[in-house]
Amino acid sequence: MFGRKSSSSDAVTAHKTALKALHDNQRAEIAAGIREETDTYRELNAAVHEAEKHVPWYRR
Repeated sequence: MFGRKSSSSDAVTAHKTALKALHDNQRAEIAAGIREETDTYRELNAAVHEAEKHVPWYRR
């Protein structure tokens, strides 16, 4: 039981980390005048979506 909670907690942490990286990148690209989706943005966005698969909707 405790291992499962830890796993869920790890998944939430991974999701939050991926989301923060995506948002940090978005702010930097907007500040640099980039208005289209870059490869970096796409990779970070894919990481967020992958991390979401392991987190229940109510914990996102």
